[in-house]
Amino acid sequence: KIHARTPAAKKFRFLLTVQFFRLWLRVFLAALVSSLALQITESAHEVQPAVMDLEISPDDITILLDWSLEAAVGDLNLEGLADTNAAENAEAYDAARELDPNALETAFREVWPNMREGVTVDAGDAAVALEIIEMSIPEVGDPALARQSSVTFSGQLPEGDTPIVVGWDARFGPLVVRQRNVEGGYSAFLNNGALSDPIPRSGGSDETATSALVSYIGVGFDHIIPLGLDHILFVLGLFFLALRMGALLWQITAFTLAHTVTLALGALDIVRISPDIVEPLIAASIVYVGIENVFSRGLTPWRPFIVFLFGLLHGLGFASVLQDFGLGADYFIPKLIGFNVGVELGQLAVIAAAYLAFGALFGSHDWYKRRIGAPVSIAIAVIAAFWVLERTGLIGVEGAWAPFSMLTEGGLPPFATTVAAILIGGVLTAAVLLTGADALRDI
Repeated sequence: KIHARTPAAKKFRFLLTVQFFRLWLRVFLAALVSSLALQITESAHEVQPAVMDLEISPDDITILLDWSLEAAVGDLNLEGLADTNAAENAEAYDAARELDPNALETAFREVWPNMREGVTVDAGDAAVALEIIEMSIPEVGDPALARQSSVTFSGQLPEGDTPIVVGWDARFGPLVVRQRNVEGGYSAFLNNGALSDPIPRSGGSDETATSALVSYIGVGFDHIIPLGLDHILFVLGLFFLALRMGALLWQITAFTLAHTVTLALGALDIVRISPDIVEPLIAASIVYVGIENVFSRGLTPWRPFIVFLFGLLHGLGFASVLQDFGLGADYFIPKLIGFNVGVELGQLAVIAAAYLAFGALFGSHDWYKRRIGAPVSIAIAVIAAFWVLERTGLIGVEGAWAPFSMLTEGGLPPFATTVAAILIGGVLTAAVLLTGADALRDI
């Protein structure tokens, strides 16, 4: 008979747990692979940036807008969202996706006067009146696929050579602006309602290699904070393995090298893999890292290699952001470098915040992993497992899953999310203090 508290019993329970984890992981990966076989097209509910191509002459401006017009017809507020299912009017968006091209065109023309108030096309202090010239809307097709439509606008410019400023409200989502048919044309990724720099009417913009690099640092940083919650959780998973600088340095180095390679290959369009394959695998990598943190007693010899492989996946995720709108032919390398630098700064900011919140305050205690590292890693794995199921279509984000989806996909304002996290932490802390049980503190 083995006593429950003897070292032999503890070792037996540990080995049993490891065997169970390995069996669960095999089943999980098998289900993931089979689900990915069905996921080879772009999700209809993923928020993609609109693309606004500009042709500017001394007298007029022509705008070609590529966008999911259903978002405007459904009156969706896309600010800060990654998935339209998290929007308040998600049902109206889905209903608009069922409209045939003629009906969708009629519906968009009806909402355009109101939408126009949130679209900025200014020449100095004068607002440019835009007129819809042409619309190209695909047939409904497969409801599981996104439908990108095109609208051509035209407007007369006031006399003079006042440069043009364009943009739109944050509620319409991210916007890519590109100036066509000129050498050195202006290009930018606008988010959160930002406006473009002044764009000259003739010739290209005054953008330099330095300004291009600096502007894309912001794009890369935004992709981590606040938009890249999955990448944030992965970096936190690396942090919570161990507080030793050597362990963290090995992992971050492997991750950085890997995602830099695939980011460059993806941005150059040498490698292109559907986001419906990449995104679930990214979520699965977070599940693995979180669970391994619980069972590992420190940096294992294989951990940096696994992190490197996962970094290749995350680099493809980063590249998909740039592939959505392209870097343009001008200053490609500075923009690519700037984006990567922004991503690294975002990751370092996440690690610094985690260290100040956890490592600096509690890292010296022998119970740090038991009471902080392991529970947080489990929470990270649970969230990522939900993403795997959601991104492979095994579960929806409606009904009972809706609150969890809103918390993890940016559907709630940051203040509400923060309050929810504080309340959960407060309840758990109160339970520990009131019970005084060591077992509860160690969960």
